[in-house]
Amino acid sequence: MSISRRMWFSVFLSLPALAAAQQSRAPATPVPDAAEGRIKLDMVVTDKTGKPAYGLEQKDFTLLDNNHPAKILSFQAFDGTVQKADPPTEVILLLDTVNAEFQPVSYAQKDVEKFLRQNGGNLAQPVSIYLFTNQGVKVRLKPTTDGDALANELGEVDTGLRTIGRTAAEAGAIERFGRSVEMVDLIAKSVEQKPGRKLLVWVGPGWPLLNFADLAVSHKDRETYFDRIVQTSHLLRDARITLYSIALGERNPGTFAYESFLNGVKSVGRANPPNLGLKVLATQSGGRVLGPDNDLAAQIRRVIADANTFYTLSFDPPKADRANEYHDLKVQIDQPGLTARTSTGYYNQP
Repeated sequence: MSISRRMWFSVFLSLPALAAAQQSRAPATPVPDAAEGRIKLDMVVTDKTGKPAYGLEQKDFTLLDNNHPAKILSFQAFDGTVQKADPPTEVILLLDTVNAEFQPVSYAQKDVEKFLRQNGGNLAQPVSIYLFTNQGVKVRLKPTTDGDALANELGEVDTGLRTIGRTAAEAGAIERFGRSVEMVDLIAKSVEQKPGRKLLVWVGPGWPLLNFADLAVSHKDRETYFDRIVQTSHLLRDARITLYSIALGERNPGTFAYESFLNGVKSVGRANPPNLGLKVLATQSGGRVLGPDNDLAAQIRRVIADANTFYTLSFDPPKADRANEYHDLKVQIDQPGLTARTSTGYYNQP
């Protein structure tokens, strides 16, 4: 790695939130209600056609923690009609102006406005708009079901051109990577104390995966990446955030395969930058990767379909032998043809 690349690489490694994570590898976990377990999972269950499955009971579910059955301590089913979540699931639409060129951002902005104005501007869920810019994140109005008000506000926004351009080559890619991962954590921290479930919809192609052929990653670098992976996992789960990746454009067969990094990182030696990619984090949180295609509003509607019909269960993790002990999670359903999407794992603490 050149001196210039190493300098920019250090920008990410020295981010304030990461420094806090390095001081303590065991982030605090909110104390649940007495009737609940220490870990809460929100899950969406669908049939073979992708439609939500209604009417399931606790006895239909088996939770496997590292392939061992775990006792479900609490269970709730929400169908959006008779059994509604209180508070309702909040949708955060984040428009990423950092990792895309001006024209795609402009198109995405118009498609988001189109979605907000559907059905006379009456939104099924409370929605807030976040703008991710080089100056940080800007929140446009508080969560509301008034789509017209949100669209009007968004229409007045001048997103401008990003200053971390592609001309900055690898150094710019490294900086955008760092800023983007930091933004995920900051949003999770900002809503962690708010009750209820949240769907964070990242509008844009996502940040670079830093899969440079000659990228030299030292053991110290891997320690830092591992700490960030653990921290982000904790923050998303504790804030009850499910992450979604949606984007406009054409599918590129040559795009780096994020699927290679979906397995949980069990040790420092296996930690790499792509483990923190947008699509990786979205899949691991129980969310979805949609697009790219030419109908962003339709992608958002598919996300909203996950907002009302879902199940929530909780459990207590077993005693851990060491800090940041990774545990794989699987949910099995005792009915044919059904699939559950939820968090794929967690980091246990002694």
